Amino acid sequence: MIIVSNRLPVTAKQEEGSIHFVPSVGGLATGLRSVHASGEGAWVGWPGIAAEALRGTEAAVRRDLAGHNCVPVFLSDRDVRDYYGGFSNRAIWPLFHYFTQHAAYDRSHWEAYRRVNERFAATAAEVARPEDAIWVHDYHLMLVPALIRDRLPEVRIGFFLHIPFPSYEVFRLLPWRQEILDGLLGADLVGFHTYDYVGHFLDAVHAILGRGNVSGNVEGGERAVRAEAFPMGIDYVRFRTAAEAPAVQREVERIKGHVGGRKVILSVDRLDYTKGVLERLEAFDLFLTENPAWRERVTLILLLVPSRTRVEEYRDLKRQIDERVGRINGRHGSVGWIPIGYLYRSVPFERLVALYRAADVALVTPLRDGMNLVAKEYVASQVEGDGVLVLSEFAGAAQELGEALLVNPNDVPGMARAIREALEMPKRERGERLRRMAERVRGHTVDGWAADFLAELASRDGPDRAPQPLAGDDLERLVAEYAAAETRLLLLDYDGTLVPFAPTPGAAKPDRALRTVLARLAGDPRNEVAIVSGRDRETLAAWLGDLDVALVAEHGAWVRERGGAWRATVARDAAWKERVRPILERYARRTPGAIVEEKAFSLTWHFRRAEPYASRLRVPKLLGALRDLAAHLDLHVLAGDHVIEIKAGAFHKGQAAAQWVEREFRFILAAGDDRTDEDLFGALPAGSCTIKVGGGRSRATYRLPGPREVRALLARLAGGRRRR
Repeated sequence: MIIVSNRLPVTAKQEEGSIHFVPSVGGLATGLRSVHASGEGAWVGWPGIAAEALRGTEAAVRRDLAGHNCVPVFLSDRDVRDYYGGFSNRAIWPLFHYFTQHAAYDRSHWEAYRRVNERFAATAAEVARPEDAIWVHDYHLMLVPALIRDRLPEVRIGFFLHIPFPSYEVFRLLPWRQEILDGLLGADLVGFHTYDYVGHFLDAVHAILGRGNVSGNVEGGERAVRAEAFPMGIDYVRFRTAAEAPAVQREVERIKGHVGGRKVILSVDRLDYTKGVLERLEAFDLFLTENPAWRERVTLILLLVPSRTRVEEYRDLKRQIDERVGRINGRHGSVGWIPIGYLYRSVPFERLVALYRAADVALVTPLRDGMNLVAKEYVASQVEGDGVLVLSEFAGAAQELGEALLVNPNDVPGMARAIREALEMPKRERGERLRRMAERVRGHTVDGWAADFLAELASRDGPDRAPQPLAGDDLERLVAEYAAAETRLLLLDYDGTLVPFAPTPGAAKPDRALRTVLARLAGDPRNEVAIVSGRDRETLAAWLGDLDVALVAEHGAWVRERGGAWRATVARDAAWKERVRPILERYARRTPGAIVEEKAFSLTWHFRRAEPYASRLRVPKLLGALRDLAAHLDLHVLAGDHVIEIKAGAFHKGQAAAQWVEREFRFILAAGDDRTDEDLFGALPAGSCTIKVGGGRSRATYRLPGPREVRALLARLAGGRRRR
């Protein structure tokens, strides 16, 4: 595993002419530390000090960092200013957080960003081997995946964005929008915190590059690229253990003694205009004004961590916060009571956990945030299980922590009401809400987040690759092998392979030309032709049952050999459908154009006619609900081309084909277009001709663009002559 990020997990410090390294702070360094420590790979990044200060010591720094399995990328003062402070944090950061008024599109900053991304990519490519996986992180390095791909075409590449991906209407404001998307699509897997961000990314890819997607898999291009949501967690055990430590308990008692037994509201943030600190203070001011009974009974502890203090917008924000705090304390305070305790500094970990544990209410109300781990840290630190979380609906964490009091941070009166509701919430309700959130935070840790991402990235490798086009000498060789073979087996998928996809399942009836070519192939005594489809047996029998071909329905659940009767390959009652059908129907009602199809051993949710944006939002959520249910009912969920199928049992096309494969045909050809056909390709013996119809990775050896080319191939085979 090669990790690539702007900063290394250790930071260089220069003191009295010598360089030493200390652990870096921040969610990324903490979250990936265990992944980095457990492997033999490397971490590529900037050591945190300008190249000018390291001149003459570069070799020693490299040597020292090698002891940490780290590889440095040296950046000059100008690089840091233009690439990091300039394009990354004055263009991408505000734009992706919807603060378009702060976004500056400076071409020299863009050139610096491109140049530094090239440097990161070159360094990663130097240390990586073809069998390695490379995981690139965050908005500073969005060009790196494609730049690495140019150097190492076969390597697995993942990318994770730790901030929001904005809606297309906002993203399109960026002059270099196409270059950013091209850079990201160099990865095999692009990860985001939420499905909203996935949807925005796929919208932008479709609108700007003209590339659609099927269930998150971007169509077109030389490789399949998947976009998926992986909500980042925290080290739950670390926070929980610290919160229960005696030293933290003593600090909690000291804090409570200092505030005089009053209720404690906690606000923890880095200084940034995206965090909504001014709006939060305004809401607290309004709360005190409208609820005089709470004066002298509550204290807001505002912990603000310094950030980007040399940037004018941040200095101005700090000044406004200082003035707002002073005004509120002056307006509402009294002898012996200061409404807001204001801390402008970083605090040690144990002190932070003590603040979390001491707080009766946590105000986490960013105007926009990719995830926001403070919300999860607060939940994990609440040992007594008695705190209330007030959370912005625009934080990624809101999609996981629905038991919090969700607020719109732009609605100041609404936030003031939420503060009162949190303070006056009954103890039993507080405990129940927090218990549910704690279970979720405990079950979705940062290690689990990394493991899920890496497992998905690993699944993009293995037998699947981009098949080579079936043309030229390869095509002529295939035709010659077919003509010379004494026995032949043709295994053909139907939808997307023999006929184009239709708006509704019933509209893909075979035409006369297809029936003619199938009849000619089946009429050759040397041939065994089997249509291996996901369709129900009634439809296949009605459309193709009069031809001398074998039929496989529902991906192998039903088989009808030539001249025979249908037989089921699985034995299972249909009681499970009563649990699954209502879910599919509910999502169909909420997704205009989607329909539910029932077969003997499966249920299918079709969304080809659904509005693309709506289906992109619904499909991931539906898949999540179905997979949770499938784990309990021993069902299998398959995501195909604009369909989701749930089936009873582990049967698949490969198992159904086994009865023919055992007969040792001299020539075997299989063609199919989606995930279900991969099982068929994998079950065939070496030397078989396997054809993936359409783009993307596959186990197949060859690729044809679509049904028209498949039918042209079959027509040529049907018209061929045996060699003498």
